[in-house]
Order: sequence, then structure tokens, then C-alpha cells
Amino acid sequence: MKNIFAFVILLMTSISFAQSVRFDGVIQDEKKNPLEMANIMAVNNATKAMDSYGITNDKGKFQLTLKPNTAYTIKVSYLGMKSKEIQVATLMQNMVQNIVLDGAGIELEGVEIVREMPVSIKGDTIVYNADSFKTGTERKLEDVLKKLPGVEVNADGEIEVEGKKVSKLMVEGKDFFDGDTKLGVKNIPADAIDKVQVLRNFNEISQLKGLENDQENVAMNIKLKEGKKNFWFGDVTAGTGVGELDSRYIINPKLFYYSPKYSINLITNFNNIGELPLTAQDYFKFTGGFKNMMKKGGSNFNISSNDLGISLLRNNRAKEIETKFGATNFSYSPTKAWTLSGFGIISTSKTDLETKSQTTILDSGDQQKRDELTHQKNNLGLFKLSSTYKPNDKFQFDYDILTKLSKQDEDSDLLREQVVQNITNSETIFTTKKQDPTSINQNLNLYYTKNSKNIFAFEMQHLYQDENPFYNANLRTIPFNLSGYTVGQQRNDYNQDRFVKTNKLDAKLDYYYMVTPKSNINITLGNTYSHQNFNSHIFQILDNGDRNDLDDSTNNNDVNYNFNDAFVGFHYKILTGKFTFTPGVSLHTYKMTNSQLGTDYSQNFVKVLPDFFALYQIKKAETLTYNFSLTNDFTDINQLAEGKVLSDYSSLFRGNRTLENATSQVHSLRYFKYNMFNFENIFANATYTRKVMAIKTEADFDGINQSSVPYNSNLADESFIGMGTYGRSFLKNYKASLSASLNWSKFNNKQNGDFTTTESFVQNYTIKASTNYKKLPNIEFGYNLLVNKYSGSTFYTDKPFARLDYYFLNSFSFVSEYEFYHYYNGNKSVDNEYDFLSASLIYQKKDSKWEYKVSATNLLNTRYLNDDNFTQFSTRVSQYTVQPRYIIFSMKYNL
Repeated sequence: MKNIFAFVILLMTSISFAQSVRFDGVIQDEKKNPLEMANIMAVNNATKAMDSYGITNDKGKFQLTLKPNTAYTIKVSYLGMKSKEIQVATLMQNMVQNIVLDGAGIELEGVEIVREMPVSIKGDTIVYNADSFKTGTERKLEDVLKKLPGVEVNADGEIEVEGKKVSKLMVEGKDFFDGDTKLGVKNIPADAIDKVQVLRNFNEISQLKGLENDQENVAMNIKLKEGKKNFWFGDVTAGTGVGELDSRYIINPKLFYYSPKYSINLITNFNNIGELPLTAQDYFKFTGGFKNMMKKGGSNFNISSNDLGISLLRNNRAKEIETKFGATNFSYSPTKAWTLSGFGIISTSKTDLETKSQTTILDSGDQQKRDELTHQKNNLGLFKLSSTYKPNDKFQFDYDILTKLSKQDEDSDLLREQVVQNITNSETIFTTKKQDPTSINQNLNLYYTKNSKNIFAFEMQHLYQDENPFYNANLRTIPFNLSGYTVGQQRNDYNQDRFVKTNKLDAKLDYYYMVTPKSNINITLGNTYSHQNFNSHIFQILDNGDRNDLDDSTNNNDVNYNFNDAFVGFHYKILTGKFTFTPGVSLHTYKMTNSQLGTDYSQNFVKVLPDFFALYQIKKAETLTYNFSLTNDFTDINQLAEGKVLSDYSSLFRGNRTLENATSQVHSLRYFKYNMFNFENIFANATYTRKVMAIKTEADFDGINQSSVPYNSNLADESFIGMGTYGRSFLKNYKASLSASLNWSKFNNKQNGDFTTTESFVQNYTIKASTNYKKLPNIEFGYNLLVNKYSGSTFYTDKPFARLDYYFLNSFSFVSEYEFYHYYNGNKSVDNEYDFLSASLIYQKKDSKWEYKVSATNLLNTRYLNDDNFTQFSTRVSQYTVQPRYIIFSMKYNL
């Protein structure tokens, strides 16, 4: 198959070369200075179509690929200069011609040329003309973005541009669900998109732009076609079909309205075909636009989530998934100075998981095999209201409130087989997990510019979080000897209630003073205060149904924890030549007190934390960046509570109230180059982290049953993350990329009383190429290699993949995707092969509002997929059951 793909792409390339003439040269100003990022296009005089386009490099060089024996109008434009047109007639030979522009000012024609260009650059903004890359098979924003040079969309719906993750998605300048990219790429109709604007060095507070280092910040704005503005647009899809044993359905209306004064987005999705618009993972990591406002301070105090380890999907695949989803997003401007916005998201899903796994303890080699059936029900809710008041360029006031509500239930039946010291035991275990956490996050920001030299920014954020996870395990054996436990029962029924409440307040005041137009001083006054309460209780249900409360203090927790960090920071930013330097330092006063078991334990100390940023602007689109930071990492109450906590039926945890903070030293080096001349994109990043006095885990194993307690280690943990990407577009219709990532970690722990060192080394390599023809079939193909090496065990996944899409007869669209997996370990004791094939055929007459679609998922009826993971004490190999083959017939009406 791979040989066929290679032959096809080689044949297409050969045809393109054989039927093309190269026209190149240099674009200069009147003084013969080269003009970088000038726009040039070739318009076919006979067909009036644009056959080729380009953007000059730093030496003013351009290159166009034209048809032989054809007459062209060559249009050239450069911002601030008069546009120019020249006539060119090609023969069979390549041509060279330099072009000189004069500085007579911008003409309307020049502006129009820029707007017609498939790709153009204006300052920090890259503008893609979407129609220049569409081939007819695109249905959603995701399909369009994947065809743009320098843009990637991963399986989680995250957008990357030039190796940087897009942090905010907007439509017509308005946040789309507070910038969430996944909902946008999966739902915004492709036919509504006119332009895609990539906003580099993005700062949503205009007064702070340039004062801070925004090089890593990228946003994306979608410009709609004129016919989609001030009108409702969208589509309504309904479909039905058959699976292996039962029927399938999908109902998916989506409506959008955008005008200068207000916008409304409505998205719903009801299906049992495995489409999950919002997963539990998405819910818990959804920030709603709230940022880490204290990242400059040098302290990391993260509130951990008591999520009970609810089982996660693999690639959004499971044995069965049924989803009900509804979301709305609005923006309204009562006046030019005031904007109200918000969203509401409600999602209900029922999921069945079937898993076979084998866990191996690294130290002893003891193993646990599990056959597990899990049923989940997730009810998730997200609600946000925002207000922005900006009467002028000197003042801005923001307020946001985000509420997260959820109710999750998980029941599992599992058959466990233990192999301990070559003795095998098996039993059936039943577990129940329940939780309905609530969190309310409020944000208040004030920005004031006194004059061109003095800028003030005040930011305050409050988090209220209430968690109440419940855990139950019913099994035959007694994994732990708990004080007060009644033995001799036929079944052992362990239960635990847990209640965790958090109030956390962050506040900081930033003052910026412009020393010169290229340098500024930033003084920060900040404070983080957190109060938490942790309450837990273990009890037993006896065979006769009576409740046995394990009231001993070792089985219960009632803990209060106060944390306070007051700090002052100083940063100086200066631009000199091609360099930008920002050295900084912060002085912190820490105070921590935890109250439990009738006593208080306090820690107080002062720490100085330096940081440093340097940027070398090699060229306009080529940079080298270095970051250094020394940070203090603090645990929250979950690791301080000394009463026992059931992590699961085979894992018992108790905290350590005397834990101190860890200190992380982080070095990061990043290289980036983007060449618009040939759309070459080079990105590389290397990060080294050394954590001293890290909070580690001392684990004691009785077979596969684990009892653990955290402690501060005087041995350093280390990690190195390296990644790089090379990609480019060529011959107008081709796009290729090569990427690699390396992740190495070394951990120090204590296991059964002995100090142990474990290492993991994860490698991921991907190479892919694609075509983008208007009237020919398009193919994307590639190969991915994943290597997971964990302390003596190595797992490999080979994954060649391909995608075919073809728009033909002006009405039909055919799309098919194929993935082949070969999963094995180093000694081939695990060796599995499986693949997934999907296909769809769409019929829609030109200008018709009706679309008819037949789609098939998992055509090869693959039943399982494989996965592996690593903890610092064990490795786990898993096999997951996935949904069977099904075929859906659907109709869609486009508004």
C-alpha cells in the first residue's frame, strides 16, 4: 500500500514538473533594495484564473510556477508602495525577470491585490483566503485549516500554527465559546468561511501589547463571507442507520448569527455513533478563557482535582457511546464601549467500556490481569457570563464568572487475576465511583493608561470549589488491615466519603513605566491566598447489611490548610538591535499552616526567585528564544491529610503534613523560522527541568496492593522534552511535514524501603504529505512511529495512515480515511495488528440547500485497540473494545 501511495505522489509531481514553467526574479524598490514579503500573483489572461502566487523572501526573491505557452498578467503589491502590473507570455523555457516598485503610495488596486492573495502578511497577521485552498469536500472549519500551509489540527481539535498552540478562536472578532478551538473546528461550516486570520504575538489587552513577551501567544480569527453576516446560517442534520446489532441515529442542528452589534451560536448533537463534542477530559481542563495570572510570580500552587480516576476514553473510542449535547454562545454590545458575552454548555453521555489489561510491578515483577466492564454516566454543565467595558483606549474593566457543574457515576465489574511469587489467584470485584463537584471562578480586571509612559493593570481571581467523591469496592480478599475493620465476611465492602472545599484568591497589581520607546520597567505586587478543608471517612458494609464505621483517627480526616504567598516582582524589558532581554526577580514571603489531629503545623520562609527571557530576532520570521525560571512548587491539601484515603481497591494513600515545597529550575530554548517564499516552516523546542526537594512517593507493595505516603526527596528529578517540525508547501498543490518529539524523565522514589530510580523515554515520529488539487482526487498519507520505553519494557506502535478526498461531477464528494496499527513490545510477547477504515459519499447539487450523505465507520469491523502507560512503580498494557461497524444515511439542510 505504501508503495502505491509513493508511486501516485511521484506521478503527480512528475506531471506537474513536466507541464510547468518557472518564472522567478527579485522585487525591489526604486533604490534597488529588496522588498521582503511583497505579494505577487499570475492571472491567466484567457481563463482569468490565478494560476500561481508567491511572497518574496528576505532577499526579495520570488518564484512562480506557470503553464507553458500562456499569456499572463503579473500583479505585484507591497504595503506602502504603488502596485504594478506587467504582461508576460511564457514559452517552454524558464524565465527570469526583476520587478521594481515605486513609492507613490497605496492605491486601491494594491489593497485589492492583497485581499485576493491566497496568503498575505500584514504586520503580525497572516491572512489565508479560504476559497484558494478549498477543493469542495470541506464541511467544517477543521477541513479547511488542515489544508492551510503552516497550520495543523490534532485529534483533540487543538490548532497549531508555526508550532504554537492557538490559545483563542474568534469569529468576526468575537470569542467563540471563549476561544475554545475544539467546538469551533468541529462545528463552524466551511462554506461560511471567507478568511482565516492568524494573529501572532497576540495580547487581548491592547494597552499591554508590546509591554510583555507575547511571542508564544497565537490567536485565530475567522472572517465570514458577506452573505453570512446579518443573516442566520448553519445547518440541520438528521440521520439513521444500522450497526452490528442495533440501530444508530444522529440529530445535529447548528445555527449561527453574526452582526456588528451581537452574535449567537447554537450547537446541539444527539447521537449514538460515538460523536462526543465534549469529553470529561475536555470538561475538567476547560478554562473558559481564565488564564494563569500568577505565572510571572514564580510560585506554582495548583489545586488538584479529586476526580476519582474516572476511566478515560482512548481516541474517543469505546464499546458504546450515547451523547446528548447542547451549547449556546452569545455576544451583545449595548453600546460601543460595553460588551456582554457568555455561553452555556450541557452534555450528557452514557459510555460502556470493556478493557483487558495487565499491570506489572517494576520492582517485584508481580502482575495483575484484569477483564473489566465499566458503565459511565456523565452529566456536565458549563456556564459563563462576561462583561467588558472600554470607553476609550486608556481604560478597560472586565468581569467574568464561570460555573462548572457535573454529576458522574461509574460502575465496574472486573475479573482480577493476580500472579504473586508465581502463585495465581483470581476473583470478581465490583466498584462504584460517584461525584458531583461544583466550581465557581470569578475574574475582575482593571487596565488604566495614565499617559504614554505609565500603565497600570490590576487583576483579581477567586476560585470556589466543592468536591464530594464517593468510592465503593466490593471484593473477596482483604487488601488492607484497617483499624476497626470486621474480618470474617464473605465479601469485603469498603466505602469512603470524601469532601474537599477550596477558596483561593489571587490578586496582583502591575505598574509599567516606559523608560524609552524600546524599554520598560514592570513592578508587580501580588498575593495568593488559599483556604482548604479536607474531610474523609472510611466505613464497611457487613454481610448482613449493617454499617461498620471505622472511627479510628487513622481512617478519617478533618484537615484545614491555609496557604499565603505575598510577593513583589521586578522586570526590565529592553530591545536593542535584534535582541530583546527581560531579566526579572521576585521576592516571596510564604506562610503555610495545616490543622489536623488537634494540632497546627506551620512553615514560614522567604525566597528570592529569578527569571530571564531573551529573544534573538534573526529575521522577520526567524527567531531564537531562551527562557529560564526558578519556581517554587507547592502541594495542596490532598497530600497533607494524614488519615488513610482509598485511591482504589488495591491502593491506599495517606498524606504527610510536614511536606515542604519543591524548587524547579527550567531552561527552555526555542527556534522558529517561517519562510513565506516557499511556505517553509521550521520549529524546534528543547526544555530541561530539574526539580530538587521534589515531593515523591514512598510505596510499600504487598503483592500488587500498594500503600503509599509522600515525602520530600533530597534526590533531584529530571526531565527533558525536545520536539521539532519541518514542513513546507511546494508546487502550489503539495504539502509535506516531518515531526519528532522526545520526552525523557528520571524519577527517584522509595519502594519497599529501598531507594529506586525509574526512567521513561517516549519517542514520537511522524512524516506525512498531501495534495490539494481542485479537479483531481486528493490524497494525504503518512507514517507515525511511537516508542514508549519504561524501565526495562519497550512498546512500539507503527501507524501508516492515508486519507482520500475527491470532489467530482460538481455534486459528489467522497472522503475515506484509513489507519493501520501494529502494536508490539520488545520481545514480541505482545504483538497485535488492527486497522480502521471509514468512508462517506455526499451528494449536493450546486446552490442546493439539501445534502445527502452515506457514511460508514469502522468498515473493517475492528474490535480492539491497544494502549500502554507508565507510573513510577508499574507499567500497564491495555486492550480496549471499540464500537463495531455501522452505516448511516443522513440528510442536511443548509440555512
